[in-house]
Amino acid sequence: MPELQKIRILFVCLGNICRSPMAQAILRHKTGGMGHVEIDSAGTGDWHTGENPDPRTVAVLLRHGIQEYSRARQLRSSDFEEFDYIIGMDAANVKDILAWREARPEKVSLAATWQDPASTAPVPDPYYGSMGDFERVFDQLDEITDAILRKIDLTEHEQPEG
Repeated sequence: MPELQKIRILFVCLGNICRSPMAQAILRHKTGGMGHVEIDSAGTGDWHTGENPDPRTVAVLLRHGIQEYSRARQLRSSDFEEFDYIIGMDAANVKDILAWREARPEKVSLAATWQDPASTAPVPDPYYGSMGDFERVFDQLDEITDAILRKIDLTEHEQPEG
């Protein structure tokens, strides 16, 4: 059986401690066991490099049965070659991503456009908000990641068991 082509998805927000690691964790949870899918997250800024996600992000993920998450890192030049899809959480993130000299605009999208191609809606940054804001972001990212799964149709690439 031929080896499946790896599909690489990168979520990007400002600091990589709230929205993008939450999106990464949700999609990883949904694609668990699909070895041909690589999902990562990054921030446009470097303030939190090496840190775990915001404790409220972790609490919301745990409340939804998701225990795996990654440490923050900054977007890097090699991401534009390595990833097939680079998904910004809001218009400012997309603008910052596209400002990179190495940017590949055909790979960059706004998260909300996966649900509605005409949408300009942000995934709002819950950092200065309440736990309720983090829950609302989770719900929005849950829907966006479902839309990503439908559009990319990762399930058709799954290898049969046995």
